[in-house]
Amino acid sequence: MSINLVEKIDNFVKIRSVLVSVSDKSGLDGFIPKLLNINPDMKILSTGGTYGKIREILGVAANSCLMQVSDYTGQPETQGGLVKTLDFKIYLGLLTETYNDFHRSDLERTGAIPIDMVVVNLYPFKDTVARKGVTVEEARGNIDIGGPCMIRAAAKNFLRVASVVNPADYPMILSELKKNGGMTSLELRFNLAQKAFAHTAVYDNAISDYLSTQSLENVAGCYKN
Repeated sequence: MSINLVEKIDNFVKIRSVLVSVSDKSGLDGFIPKLLNINPDMKILSTGGTYGKIREILGVAANSCLMQVSDYTGQPETQGGLVKTLDFKIYLGLLTETYNDFHRSDLERTGAIPIDMVVVNLYPFKDTVARKGVTVEEARGNIDIGGPCMIRAAAKNFLRVASVVNPADYPMILSELKKNGGMTSLELRFNLAQKAFAHTAVYDNAISDYLSTQSLENVAGCYKN
């Protein structure tokens, strides 16, 4: 298998589209309106409770800029939110390389758009397993799949995409965007990618550590045979 070796990129990338799907919604009420103030034509894709929160924050302004991921992909969320963002159009939008003719052709063929920023944080697995009496099934249900996939895809493509995992970084990101005319710099995207991969590594380690403490009897006891 051959891989694409990128030789040309844009240092600065305009944020035209952002995907937001967060468990921790703190700071969104300031971050989202200010993002739109910097880039008024920006489009926002979102899911589930995050979509509802952003619609509440923006009010009628949401009608012109906010879309549910399910409407974008044409695939409704499965029951319980089991599958929301694991879709070809999403990952094409995240991994597309701007100067690749084949990628641009795929975007046109599928009606996908390049996604320039992902704002994602993960199900609170560590908080869940820290609760007294939590079952293996409750822990299993709080293993996030789509979130880490989006974070990793965006961070891999730091050449173009900003991967935002920590609400504490919102003010810094807004400051950089305002300074750079609504664009992210390669330096910012690379720094965010470093944080993103560290974030998913800690998350995966927490799951691994928890499962290593469980016996097969504990696991089997959660389910009827």
